This record gives sequence, C-alpha cells and structure tokens, in this order.
Amino acid sequence: MDIRLVNLTKIFADKNSEVRAVDNLNIDIPSGKLIGLLGPSGCGKSTTLYMIAGLHEPSSGQIFFGDEDVTALPPERRGIGLVFQNYALYPHMTVRQNIMFPLQNMKLEKDVIAARTIKYARLVGIEELLDRKPKQLSGGQQQRVAIARALVKEPKVLLLDEPLSNLDARLRLQTREEIRRIQRETGITTIFVTHDQEEAMSISDEIVVMKFGLEQQTDAPQKVYDNPKNLFVAKFLGTPPINVFSGYVHDGGLFIGEDRIGDTNLSDQEVTIGIRPEGFEVSEEGIMNIHVKQIERIGRDMSVIAVNPFSEKDTFRFIIESDVELQENTDVKVLIKPRKCFVFHKVTEERLQ
Repeated sequence: MDIRLVNLTKIFADKNSEVRAVDNLNIDIPSGKLIGLLGPSGCGKSTTLYMIAGLHEPSSGQIFFGDEDVTALPPERRGIGLVFQNYALYPHMTVRQNIMFPLQNMKLEKDVIAARTIKYARLVGIEELLDRKPKQLSGGQQQRVAIARALVKEPKVLLLDEPLSNLDARLRLQTREEIRRIQRETGITTIFVTHDQEEAMSISDEIVVMKFGLEQQTDAPQKVYDNPKNLFVAKFLGTPPINVFSGYVHDGGLFIGEDRIGDTNLSDQEVTIGIRPEGFEVSEEGIMNIHVKQIERIGRDMSVIAVNPFSEKDTFRFIIESDVELQENTDVKVLIKPRKCFVFHKVTEERLQ
C-alpha cells in the first residue's frame, strides 16, 4: 500500500498563538517500504504520523492510501496498525489476551483469532511468552507484544512512534533488527518515527529528514549522508558530526583561512564549509596544518581531536585508520577528500557544491 501526503499541514492554535507543526508536507511513500521520519524533537514527525493514523485531523491537505483519499476516515477504517513509544499494553491481561484484543473487537471467529495470535506471536518471537503478564517481560519483549498486537489485524500500514526510545542500548539494537526482519517478512508499508539518526539510517529504505514541520530531504539513507541538500541535513546526520568551518571562494579556489583546500567553479563569496570526520587524510603533501590535541583509539580507527587553526578556542574531530603514526600535542598536515567536503551558502545554508 503506497501512501501520498499532499500539501499536508497541521496548525495547533489557541487564543494567543499558533504553531505550524507540519507545513505543506508532500511525501510519496512506496508500497512495501520502511520509511524513517527523522528529525529533532518538535520537528513534526510524530504529528505527521498521527495524521496518517487518523488521530490528528489535518488543518489542510490530503492523505491517500493508494488511490483512496483517507483524510476524513476515522482510524478504525484506515487499516493501520499503530505502535506507541510506551507500549500501551493492558497490565491485567496476558500476552495472548493483549494480542487477541483487537481481533475480538473486530468480532472475528474464535478459531481465526487463535490462529492469528499464534502466527504473529511466532513472527515476533514471543510464542513461549503467551501466558505471561506484561510485568513479567523485559522492555524488548513488551515492545514485541505491542508490534504483534498491531500486526495481528493484518493492516495495510504499520506506524511506529519512537518504538525503541525506552530501551537500553543493547535492546535497541536487537529490537530494531527485529523490526527490520518483521517488515521484510510481512512486506507491509511501514513508517518509523525517530530522532535517532543511527536507528533511521540502519533500518530504513528511505529517510525523510524534517525541521520545523518542513521536509528537508528524502532519499535512501546513504544518499542523504553523501549528498546533503543543506547544512541542517549535513549536521544532523553523522557520528561524529560533520565539522563546520567558515570559508570563502576566491579566483576558483576554496579556502579555509589561508589554506586552499580545493578548487571550485563558484563565484567569489563567503561560504560555510562542512567536512565529514572521515574526510581528512594525514599526509606530508597536506594543505592544512593542524594541531593534534587528543587521540582516542576505537577499534580499527583513531578519533582525533584537533584545534581549529582559525579559532583556537574551538576543536574539531576527524577519523583516520589506527595504523597511521600520530602523536598528541603535535602538528600535522592533512589533505581534504573532495567527496567528503561540502560547500553551503553563508546565509541560506543551502548546498552549493
């Protein structure tokens, strides 16, 4: 089931003010894909999800499931499964009863209810837990119950609202792998809301990066990382984050301070330059001189904290292979990898190169 959002807008207003939580959003979500809605808190991603679910009424715009306009349909008629951040399980019911509950409301036959309950409990790996109460389960197991309860209705669309945020690091990793497996096995169109860029990039077919209710960029995760449309997207994706410098263009050269770090066909102007942490290479032929302040070894790589040569109060971080000979409190020369270096307009912050 493909989903289209057409000029979708949501305004929350009171007597004194209004907040445009989602602003003229246009997104096409392909059938059978897992799409991540990604952005900082307050960017409108959960509001968008709730409008798709039918829990929030749009101020304007339309929502299509396939060719059907569902904008005015109540949630129970949309064919959606919704998983909340806090699981929302009934504590007095067993796992089996929690999963069965939506089907009982649908007035299905008892044998159909029993068969589906077993099917989806097995799919999410909790078949042996069916007779336990939620308080007897770990956070990851409770989230699996919530997913099974959403899937048991065999919905057209699965909606996940920050489903991993209450889990510890190990369980987050395990559960996101399970969500990806389940989505692939069922082939259900899935929308996954998160503020965690690592989560979104690891399991999504495409990500939609949002800011202040506006879509910033939509594409495959690696493509967004490699080709950010603006400085916000470049800064939001990546761990460690992208390094940002003030620079300028002069006579076909791209400069940071006195160092010409590359060539460009842009006109002379002040710009903002972003360089990914993996975009530096230590070399005797280097064109930037930097002072190494601290070195952290992380497996095969070495994370280097260096003093910004043009603002000694600031530092920046880059990553190189651990076999490079480098010492703390020394000066080194570095080259800049062109494909890891981006140029942005000084005012609009849109990508120029």
